[in-house]
Amino acid sequence: MSSPPVLPLSIKALNASLNLLGRLTPLGRPLSSEDLHRLATKKTGLTDFGSPSYKQGFHRLLESLNEEARLTPLGKLIARQETVNALKHRLQLEAHHQQHPEIGAAPIRSPIIMMGMGRSGTSILHELLALDPNNRVPMTWEVEDPFPAPEKASYDSDPRIATIQRQLDRTDQIIPNFKQIHRMGAALPQECVRITAGEFATLINGCTYNVSSYSNWVLGEADMAPSYDYHRRFLQLLQWKCPAERWVLKSPGHLWSLEAMLAAYPDARLIQTHRDPLKITASLSSLITSLRAMGSNDIDPVAIGRQWTRWIATALNDSVRVRQKGLIASQQIIDISFYEFMDAPLEQVQTIYDFFELELSASTRKRMQEYLNVHTAEQHGAHKYKFSDFGLDVGEERERVRPYQEYFDVRKEIQ
Repeated sequence: MSSPPVLPLSIKALNASLNLLGRLTPLGRPLSSEDLHRLATKKTGLTDFGSPSYKQGFHRLLESLNEEARLTPLGKLIARQETVNALKHRLQLEAHHQQHPEIGAAPIRSPIIMMGMGRSGTSILHELLALDPNNRVPMTWEVEDPFPAPEKASYDSDPRIATIQRQLDRTDQIIPNFKQIHRMGAALPQECVRITAGEFATLINGCTYNVSSYSNWVLGEADMAPSYDYHRRFLQLLQWKCPAERWVLKSPGHLWSLEAMLAAYPDARLIQTHRDPLKITASLSSLITSLRAMGSNDIDPVAIGRQWTRWIATALNDSVRVRQKGLIASQQIIDISFYEFMDAPLEQVQTIYDFFELELSASTRKRMQEYLNVHTAEQHGAHKYKFSDFGLDVGEERERVRPYQEYFDVRKEIQ
């Protein structure tokens, strides 16, 4: 069976020290809505959080963090910091839109949105598409620290790039082998689930923490329209002083909210990547097992596998339902096989450009090839895991995803 990564001795010592302080610090008490709002207001000098739509998700998240996540002191510190940052961004975004109405007047036209499940090739595809100067891709540094709004003249030299990279390097110190699973970098593309953190209805929290009740709400009950409104307003801020011809976005989170996404961006050009769902489940469960180790000592890989196999099957099978109902026009979406993409990535990129009637210049194609020459799948070492690590039965799981697998004729990797 799989087991969580062993944390460095320095992190164990830090948690032990913080434990000794107990209730003498905020880390010894439950996360408090009033405290977090007060901190965000103090740090920004702002008080208007905009639409109250975020409050339901915010309170559900705090409840799950306090009652389910079983956070270490370091985990609580990270959760506290991330929650305050999300509230800060919400305050600042509202202030910018009020002070500069031209931000919200600028449309988001025909974005390219990748909505494949995680571990199906979307990250490297996103990285390749980011090399086209006509594509505007949200980079990690500007999503994590978007104020002041990025500017075209200083976009590649902005000092926030180095600041965010140092923060990511600290993650590497806590979970030393995580980059073997998922490459991170301040100057790498970021996913939409990070953008919508300020609306508190996002997939990312369920990856980082065991917040099952909150995740069940996000993935099955939440009204996602406010999240897409926040998403649009965030993109409008990023493009305000640094525009480009088109946005290229990605997140598996879109698969759980396809109809809300289509309502928000009816002219979106969509890419759905496909891979054996059982392979995706095992790989993603391995990633989440490692990621949660940063903030908790109580991690059960089997529980993670059982949880995520249900959620993944729901999303993938729902993508079939949306297609069968004709909610996505055939000329609006292209399907990309993970296997064909990994065999010939640039040919598949060209297929995408041709499908959407876009030009892939020779210079951009050359940059993409040079990037592939350097950034290989095992650049930082192999990601090792087994389907059996997560206590799942192949036959049962194959039946669970049968509607998706048959509709898209997806190859089996796991027998």
